[in-house]
Amino acid sequence: MRHQKKTVKLGRTAEHRKSLLANQVCSLIEHQRIKTTLAKAKAVRPLAEKMVTLGKQGSVHARRTALAVLRQKNAVKKLFDDIAPRSAERNGGYTRIIRLGVRKSDAAKIAFLEWVDAPVVVEESVTEEKGKKRKGAKPTATDEAKPEKKSKKSEEK
Repeated sequence: MRHQKKTVKLGRTAEHRKSLLANQVCSLIEHQRIKTTLAKAKAVRPLAEKMVTLGKQGSVHARRTALAVLRQKNAVKKLFDDIAPRSAERNGGYTRIIRLGVRKSDAAKIAFLEWVDAPVVVEESVTEEKGKKRKGAKPTATDEAKPEKKSKKSEEK
């Protein structure tokens, strides 16, 4: 029985799991939001929140501890300079998990993991330009005025 066994193994060895979680936290720090499976998001969340707590302390010891876990200097710098000061007045609960549904290929539950106080990112939808032709559309006056290009084969005949 696995009573009181807190670690989620994620089907990996301990070293692989540590690297995976550290890389996920570094990606979260860099991109502000990551899309991953629900199980991984739930496993990453405690580590990310511990790193923010270290960032709020701001001491050299806390910085070295974060560097020992994350292993990326630029991620630790961004954590201590940008993310931790944003969360200074908050007492925990720095991340949120947004469930997205299931992945089509293997039916794995997918979720976004993001910072609660991150700036809102609005994704703009791509709109079609007016000049683009659609299949079966009537040609405009400008299209009719253009001479058609003939291929070399048609000129030879």
